[in-house]
Amino acid sequence: MAASVTPPRGMRDFLPAEKARREHALGVIRGVYAAHGFDEIETPVMEDSSRLHAGLGGDNEKLAFAVMKRGLTPDDLAAAAASGDALSLADLGLRYDLTVPLARFYATHRAALPPVFRAIQIAPVWRAERPQKGRYRQFVQCDIDIIGDAGQLAELELLTATVATLDALGLGGCTIRINDRRILAGILGSWGVPDELRERALITIDKLDKIGTGGVAAELAELGVEQADVAAELEALTAANWRLHDGVVPPPAWLDQAAYADLLALRAALPDAAIEFDPTLVRGMGYYTGTIFEIAHPEFGYSLGGGGRYDHMIGRFLGQEVPACGFSIGFERIVDLLAIRDHSRPRAVVLVHDPDVPASTLLGLKDELIAGGTRVRLERRVKNVRGLLDRVTADGFDAWAPVTPDTTDAASLSFRELAA
Repeated sequence: MAASVTPPRGMRDFLPAEKARREHALGVIRGVYAAHGFDEIETPVMEDSSRLHAGLGGDNEKLAFAVMKRGLTPDDLAAAAASGDALSLADLGLRYDLTVPLARFYATHRAALPPVFRAIQIAPVWRAERPQKGRYRQFVQCDIDIIGDAGQLAELELLTATVATLDALGLGGCTIRINDRRILAGILGSWGVPDELRERALITIDKLDKIGTGGVAAELAELGVEQADVAAELEALTAANWRLHDGVVPPPAWLDQAAYADLLALRAALPDAAIEFDPTLVRGMGYYTGTIFEIAHPEFGYSLGGGGRYDHMIGRFLGQEVPACGFSIGFERIVDLLAIRDHSRPRAVVLVHDPDVPASTLLGLKDELIAGGTRVRLERRVKNVRGLLDRVTADGFDAWAPVTPDTTDAASLSFRELAA
């Protein structure tokens, strides 16, 4: 029986046309981010295991791929199995996001960075997910972060750069959902959720769009929260938007007025954006400390990106608090939605040549066209020319021309357009 030649589960190969499409989208993202004043950095794909499991990544820490220590013996493996401490076998791990590596990067290079550092990170990350549609074990994240600015300007810069990027990709009409972890803390306090159960309660609330208010209320009931009251309040919270500010309903006692005032200021500073206040928005990562946000689109039932403020993470590495805020675009979610035709790319043509055309002629034609800014591929003529043309069309080529022994130069080529 032949060995499997497919990629590992949850990981993918990309054929040339798809790879070109992805790279074009990444180029658009990089270009907009750079135009908004962000600088790209790169960090290793692996970090120390202790850093990846420092309690900063929430449930994603459980999904980290561990890299085993070198030189382990069978006795080491047996001891780890007996103790149930598999992590003792690993000293490194593949990064599960780009935020923890950024915090480490900043702590390492702070002296060489500006007081307010605006970073771009576009790179693959790895999580031991259960593979399913839209969820992979290796995927690309596109992050922008601002470190060193505790004010709302950082959040506004992140939001405007992200919306501009989605517009440039052809995904306009987005809505920004915002909330604040301080508001969530007030809600949990009003329900009597003890401090030690609050992270579990937030994880449950984060499932609201998947299991509904009844499902969330049932899970919270297992934590000792009264189910009927919670279900009713969740129904009211999901419809809140800005009604508190607009005077439709009085502000509840649990509402953190300072946090709500900050959200109102964000809305006022972005008058052209569709901004919704969603007090049930959680964002799953445990490191968020204040404002959190997501981008939603009316045509899709999932967020196109999200982020928030994480003011305490860098202090874990540096020994002193440094304000930080970030935003990540869900690249794998949006790239399949894009109908991008990169009009800025060079014209791409195929020269379909007879077998007896001299190599020197073919290379001369190719050099002449390339010098004029055209991308060129040589293809030997086959019986099924239509199949060949369908294939190169799928690869993103624009036109083709036959080449015979009588062809002398590029000017004598007769190009025929390929239907995209």
